[in-house]
This record gives sequence, structure tokens and C-alpha cells, in this order.
Amino acid sequence: MVTWSVKRRYSPIGVDIGSRSVKLLQFNGDCSQVCEAVRWDLPPADSRKDPQEHDRLVSEAIRRAREGRKFRGRQAVFCLNARSLFVQNIRVPQVGGDELERTVLSEAAGRVPFAGEEAEIRYLETDNVRQGETVRREVILLACHRPVLQRILDTAENAGLLPAAVDVEPAALLRCYTRQFRRDNDQEQRLMFVNLGASNTTVVIARGANTMFVKYIDIGGRHLDEAVSNHLKMKPADAAALRRHNGDRRVDQRDPEITRSISESARPVLGRLAKELSMCVRYYSVTFRGRPLSRVVLGGGEATQSLAEWLAPRLDVPCELGDPLRSYTTSAPLGRIGQWDVAAGLALRDVN
Repeated sequence: MVTWSVKRRYSPIGVDIGSRSVKLLQFNGDCSQVCEAVRWDLPPADSRKDPQEHDRLVSEAIRRAREGRKFRGRQAVFCLNARSLFVQNIRVPQVGGDELERTVLSEAAGRVPFAGEEAEIRYLETDNVRQGETVRREVILLACHRPVLQRILDTAENAGLLPAAVDVEPAALLRCYTRQFRRDNDQEQRLMFVNLGASNTTVVIARGANTMFVKYIDIGGRHLDEAVSNHLKMKPADAAALRRHNGDRRVDQRDPEITRSISESARPVLGRLAKELSMCVRYYSVTFRGRPLSRVVLGGGEATQSLAEWLAPRLDVPCELGDPLRSYTTSAPLGRIGQWDVAAGLALRDVN
């Protein structure tokens, strides 16, 4: 009998549905080149308060984003993010196999904010940790409400796509960057990946490809926009445009007065962010005693080089601006490169 080997020509389409936009990205078959990537802005949040209308507008945005583009096939990987994912680090006895799963599910019953029969639950093992005189297993509990998961599948179908998988945002974020850090030395380093998005910040601390800590922080671009709006007495939409246009200019082309005003407005919000990130670093250091963090990699649509430089001394950890697509050939400028980290991680998901 002859066995035929079929070479995949394209990756699935990674679909990152954010609070302000949807981002679609696809690689070629060996994931060496970005075949297509597009960001499509969503209507204002006020027009999407009704869940059904929100889903309809997201499906429409995905369809319109694909029109006239070079996306191939209909296979896609979607994502559970902060709006739909319950995340919590828990500690359980040192057991394994089926007993560990039963223990985690038992713990989840009292923690997950929806009925057990309506919960889709997964977990990630991290490491053994000392708690008093005992040693326990640190586990990251991940759960979503099944009706929310069904809404994602319905959105995919209405957008004309075939959902090959529904991933979790922290896993996509880590997958994106671990493709770049594959040396033996990289696998032993402890890195903190920070995705600063429009509505919230995702924090993932990992040893190589192994997740050790996950947290969502309720600070994002909209909080910065609100701060600028209040400080400068502007409409929120005008404040968002001002901050975006100023940030996208080269440093030597920015208006110093505008830059100073935005910095003064944003300082309290960024101060809270630095404090929250410092608490994440401290939790890691106390819980997983051993190697300190090697560096922080800052990504997401709100990530900038100046913010990375500002955070480094406040976290006392080297901080760099992430480039999720630096290992791939791209044919066109893609704007703020950090905004593609989750979509890239989704497109890299193995769905065979």
C-alpha cells in the first residue's frame, strides 16, 4: 500500500477578536512567511451592547476583512480571551493522572463563576511549590462558560469560516514568542510576556514553553484614552485619535507639547500598571524560588519602545519591545507590530 504525504500549503487563519477590532493572520505551509494579515476596526462599543448584535457585527467584520485578500481556505483558530476566560492559579496535593484531574475539577467547582455542568474546564500544571511545611502542586485553572463557547462557534460559521480549534489567549501568546526562543539556553530562562491591549493586559510567565503564571489586569488602551480625555477636556474619541496618531509618529516628528500632555495624563494609569506587574513579578519570585526573571517582553497594540524603557527600572527587570513577526517574511507594513502576537500564535496552532 502506498502512503501519500500531503504537504500543507497554508496555516489556519488566526482570528483575534478584540474589543475594538478583529485581526486575521495566516502563514504559508511551513510557517516561514506571512501570507496575509489584516486588522478591521469594529463599530463603537455602544452599538454592540446586545450580545446578538455584537456577534453579528463581529461576523460581518470578519467577512469584510477577508474580502479581496489573499487568505486561503476556511480553516480558522479562534480565541478565548479575558472577556470569556476564567483564570486562576490554585494549589492541589501532589497527585497525578486521573486523580489530579478529579482534584482540579473538585477545586474548580467552588471557584468557577458558573454552574459546573455549564463549564468547560482545562488546567495547566506548573511546578511543585512549598506551602508551609508541605509541598503542593501549582496548577493554572482555565474555564469558560459553554454558551460563550457556542457563541464563538456560531460567529465563525456566520463569518464563513470553519473553526478548527478554539484556543486560549495565554497559550497563543506564549506559542507566538517561544517560536523565537528555541535555543537550549532560552528553554531555561524565565520570561514574562505582557500583552497590553485595548481593554486589558495579559500577563504570562513561562519557563521555555511551560506556563507558570497567568493573570489578566484590567488596564488597557481605553483607560489611557479616558485619562487623556479627562485631563485635556476632550471627547474620548478625540483623545484616542490624538494618542494613537502621536504614538505612531517617529519620535523626532512628534509635537513635544502634545507628547508632554499625553504623558502627564497617562502617568497615573501607567503607574497602576507598573504596580500590578510588580505584584506579578513578586508572586513568581516568592512562589517559584530559584532563577529570577530574565526579561519582560512587551507586546499588544498598546506596546511601544518608550513604554518598555519606562517599565524596565520600575520592574527591575530588563524589558524589551516584542516583535512577534521577526522570524517571518512579510510583504507589507503591518502597523504596530506588537498587535499581531495573539493572531500569530493562533495561526501557529497545530490543527492536524
